[in-house]
Amino acid sequence: MSDNIIQYHVSEGGIATITLNRPDIHNAFDDKVVAALTAAFKQAGEDPAVRVVILASTGKSFCAGGDLNWMRRMATYTFEENLRDSNLLAEMLRTLNYLPKPTIARVQGAAYGGGVGLVACCDMAVASPEAAFCLSEVKVGMIPATIAPYVVRAIGPRASRRYFTTAELISADKAFTLGLVSEVVASEELDNCIAGITKSLLRNGPRGVGEAKRLVLDVADGEINADMIADTSQRIAETRGSDEGREGLTAFLEKRKPAWIQ
Repeated sequence: MSDNIIQYHVSEGGIATITLNRPDIHNAFDDKVVAALTAAFKQAGEDPAVRVVILASTGKSFCAGGDLNWMRRMATYTFEENLRDSNLLAEMLRTLNYLPKPTIARVQGAAYGGGVGLVACCDMAVASPEAAFCLSEVKVGMIPATIAPYVVRAIGPRASRRYFTTAELISADKAFTLGLVSEVVASEELDNCIAGITKSLLRNGPRGVGEAKRLVLDVADGEINADMIADTSQRIAETRGSDEGREGLTAFLEKRKPAWIQ
């Protein structure tokens, strides 16, 4: 993968591990990472030898959302540029969500913003007690629009109203209660837990597993279709380009309080 920012490995039995590899910046992503992830998800989905996909990361954090350099660029983008970036992110999330293989997120640390979206798009998520989640977008005057279709389905509309608007930190245990996380296990047991789930998956017919996943997606409320993707991409592009969005991003990058905090 591009510049080794994403590692892709298929082990015996058809287990593909896609690893975010930017530990020095908490595995934050930019447009290059989004493109590399999209390519990796498509590769895993199209490879008949792949039966299970694990989404992992190196270092202490799972994924801190958008990286600072990308946010600096966002602060100067036109609406059209923001919309282009938003559509790329939305396509990456949709590709992961509809991957025709079972997916497991390995969450060993913090997942913020878009990182929460990655977790929500996976079929299962195994987290360590140190994991923490935050829908932090409103802190900089933006909204978690492109990840909303997946997060709302994962934790429900009532909880989403709270955490989308308060940006409160969500502990691993709370994430389990909300349904964002499937299992919480000690850090040293993460891989054993995932291996157990994978073993269960590999006992079953590959076609049956894929069809069972598709069945759930088909009967879930409202398909995440092109109209919804276009709408959420437009909303985030509008908030990024708004006066409040630009002020929030600028204040964050300058390490100061935004104008709305007295």
